[in-house]
Amino acid sequence: MASLKALRVRIRSVRSTQKITSAMKMVAAAKLRRAQDQAIAARPYAERMERMLGSLAGSIAAGQGGPRLLAGTGSDATHLVIVATSDRGLCGAFNGSIVRSARQLLRQLEGQGKAFKILCIGRKGRDLLRRDYGSAIVATFEEVDRPRLTFDKANAVAAKVLELFAAGEFDVATVIYNRFRSAISQVVTRQQLIPFAPPEGQSAEAAAQPASRAIYEYEPDETEILNELLPRNLAVQMFRAMLESYASEQGARMTAMDNATRNAGDMIGDLTMTYNRTRQAQITKELIEIISGAEAV
Repeated sequence: MASLKALRVRIRSVRSTQKITSAMKMVAAAKLRRAQDQAIAARPYAERMERMLGSLAGSIAAGQGGPRLLAGTGSDATHLVIVATSDRGLCGAFNGSIVRSARQLLRQLEGQGKAFKILCIGRKGRDLLRRDYGSAIVATFEEVDRPRLTFDKANAVAAKVLELFAAGEFDVATVIYNRFRSAISQVVTRQQLIPFAPPEGQSAEAAAQPASRAIYEYEPDETEILNELLPRNLAVQMFRAMLESYASEQGARMTAMDNATRNAGDMIGDLTMTYNRTRQAQITKELIEIISGAEAV
């Protein structure tokens, strides 16, 4: 059984840890509100831009071709996997779930005999993937949320992706991130960025309701508009993914620190009870020794 001194030291240590986790929970909660508002505000713009580009792409006659960001390179031999994680830990399974999905995709590509490259947003994704796929990591963006996450930082990531695509480094680009649902729930999401893929269900809806579709006239023509909007859409979708990931990170950290604070409280209670029982047993033993000595005299 541990000594009273060891139990006191242990209780003080757990209380110090509880203060830290409680403070981290409050900081994450404050950041979460702002990050959640930004992520929710970005969704309508990004989703409507996708729908508009899908409509523009659908208006181009089959076989007419189009920009490479839309039509692709005609091959899918090389993939770029963009992994959006955090720079810091202590956020539960947030980073692990993204990296797990990335590993599944990479193993699937390996099984199909396709090449791949990895672009990491955040140190944790790079650190977790570096052991097995270090040679495939072409770039890492760190501290994108310091001092705050802005469109310029997302645009820098998109510019790097466009640079690699223009150099013929890959044929298909996919981003993996956590979509924010609530503070306790995040959804791992894979989104193909290059070539542009219309939102799921858009083609089916258009085929089911052809009469309800509005007819637009474009000036200049569709191809010229797509040449201008597709690179911007890449930056917009990247910005949305980074906002969703940041909000998910704060929600996951708040939940993890809340659980840690509760567990620390339970541990303090158990240690205090053990301390009191040990102290009571020690006092009882001393009393017995005193009484036995007095009776012996």
